[in-house]
Amino acid sequence: MNRAWMLIVAVTAFLSISGCEREKDRLDAEVRRLCAYDGGIKVYEQVALPADKFDRYGSISFYRRMSKEPLGSEYRFESKTDYYQKGNPEMWRNYYGVIRRSDGKILGEAISYGRRGGDLPGPWHESSFRCPEHAGDASLLKQIFVKAK
Repeated sequence: MNRAWMLIVAVTAFLSISGCEREKDRLDAEVRRLCAYDGGIKVYEQVALPADKFDRYGSISFYRRMSKEPLGSEYRFESKTDYYQKGNPEMWRNYYGVIRRSDGKILGEAISYGRRGGDLPGPWHESSFRCPEHAGDASLLKQIFVKAK
């Protein structure tokens, strides 16, 4: 009876692990496919700003992520997350855009895809995968807003 019980536990564990890995692999492949299709940063127009608009790290000093108007009154910042699959695992698409308010022109956009979870339960952190690696709001803003020469 003891050997039969061990065999049942081993087979159940193997099936659980292989099922989790297949779902993670499937979602990671889909993230890669979508990322190749439209992921990344696209800058349509750069804006040259005086040096006093930047902090010591080269980031714009007037960006307030949690504010109602994150880029002040001159530029509109858009952020949207669309979930393709919720739960465990989950998969999503992030979109960031910067629009000049005076003429409505889109200055740049950043699109990334991600997957989180799909692991066996335990005391460890969930695994995750994101593509492309540097397509967030900070990277987009650094490519749009440059120091005037």
